[in-house]
Amino acid sequence: MKEIITSTDLKDEYYTSERCYITELSNSDNDPDVSIARARVEPGITACWHRLKGTIERYYILSGTGLVEVGSLPPQQVNAGDTVLIPPMCRQRISNTGSEDLIFLAICSPRFTDEVYQDME
Repeated sequence: MKEIITSTDLKDEYYTSERCYITELSNSDNDPDVSIARARVEPGITACWHRLKGTIERYYILSGTGLVEVGSLPPQQVNAGDTVLIPPMCRQRISNTGSEDLIFLAICSPRFTDEVYQDME
């Protein structure tokens, strides 16, 4: 790994088939142990059921209100400041239950790649 400082332009956000918007903040071969993405879910939207193979994911809620469903846990409300830990192969989805965008960081280790994503719908 080599030291680096990067800037992010929120205009680089893209829409996914999971029904949310993603901005990659850090996801490269230079740092294979972790990736960080900014996720945005619009009001009234529920992301698709999915799981990640061989990758631990953490949601850190930055703003908004949502309902998260993870594994066998009952659905739980999440708000700014909450962290959700999601083990590998654990089914997951999040809904925006508020009136403003739900924005959170998705932190994956090892880093997220398209190959680890498994759609469950």
